[in-house]
Amino acid sequence: MASLKEVRNRIVSVGSTQQITKAMKMVAAAKLRRAQDNILRMRPYAQRLNSILSNLSSVSGEAGENVYAQKRDIQRVLIIAVTSDRGLCGAFNANVMKAINSLINERYSAQAAAGNIEIMAIGKKGHEYFNKRNMPMAGDFTTVFGNLSFETVRVAAEQAMEGFRTGLYDQVDIVYNEFKNVATQIIRTEQFLPIQENTNEQANVNTNLDYIFEPSKEEIIEQLIPKSLKIQVYKAVLESNASEHGARMTAMDKATENAGELLKQLKLTYNRTRQAAITTEILEIVGGAEALAAGR
Repeated sequence: MASLKEVRNRIVSVGSTQQITKAMKMVAAAKLRRAQDNILRMRPYAQRLNSILSNLSSVSGEAGENVYAQKRDIQRVLIIAVTSDRGLCGAFNANVMKAINSLINERYSAQAAAGNIEIMAIGKKGHEYFNKRNMPMAGDFTTVFGNLSFETVRVAAEQAMEGFRTGLYDQVDIVYNEFKNVATQIIRTEQFLPIQENTNEQANVNTNLDYIFEPSKEEIIEQLIPKSLKIQVYKAVLESNASEHGARMTAMDKATENAGELLKQLKLTYNRTRQAAITTEILEIVGGAEALAAGR
């Protein structure tokens, strides 16, 4: 049985840990509110822009008009992995790594065997994970979340787009956590490039319409499509940012509860140990008194 001092030290240690997890939960909750507001405002704009982008690709007609919609034999692949900078957020980052490993094994095993897969890690955890496994890395974007804005994300998006445009990559996928609520984050694996055309019924209706382009089709393709692609990456990063704070809030809440349960057990153990020590002392005193009385 542990000594009273050891149990007392553990109680103090667990109590301090519980205070830290409580504070981290409150910080995560405050950051989550701002991140949630940002993504809720961004979603309608990004979704509508993505719909316009897909419809525009559908009606472009000539494959050469839009280089970002060109389909090629997949030889070289870029995977954009959106993770966090810090841990203590449950399986948030592990789920992204698992999804990417599954994607490579199931879809890009031949490219992986040839060494033709690169990882663009947005977030320190993803960069550290794939760098340790000697995966080819495309750029260093470990400081994005330190100053999260469209401008910082735009640099990563432009590098991926330039790589596809010049033929360095034949396909670009993006893997991230989509924010649903505080307790739920959904792993999304999406094809970023080439641009996918709409295949639903509404898209078929739209493609049969007689579009009037203002300004010219060439100017729209030149300006709107790159902007829309950058917005899609920015949206994924905002989704991941909100998901991270939700996951950390949930993890810290659970850690606080676990610390509370552990404190109850430790206090019970402390009281039992203390009671046993007192009982032992009483027995020793009684035994000593009886020995003295017998010796008279």
